[in-house]
Amino acid sequence: MITSQVGQGQRIAVSQRRSNIEIIADMLRVGENGAGKTEIMYSANMSYYQIQKYLRYLVSQGFIDEVKLGNLGIAYQVTESGLKLLRTIDGLIEMLGPSEDSKF
Repeated sequence: MITSQVGQGQRIAVSQRRSNIEIIADMLRVGENGAGKTEIMYSANMSYYQIQKYLRYLVSQGFIDEVKLGNLGIAYQVTESGLKLLRTIDGLIEMLGPSEDSKF
């Protein structure tokens, strides 16, 4: 964790870790064209525990569908609702992103 001076002795902790929202956005981007669990895990730079937790959540909320590929396994496909969520997250990240004037 990095600590920055803001002014008059105030300090803000700036984390180098991704937020839950950033992880979800990364997963949705990978799954836009359909992807297997391993592909999502590696492309979104996640652990096995994380992929299990987040996929369970995204499927239960209707943001990702499980698509059976016969005996080959399961692929994960982003739903229309998931695409809408991704666009919303991207818009928020763009709006809240650091400006060029930022001292952080």
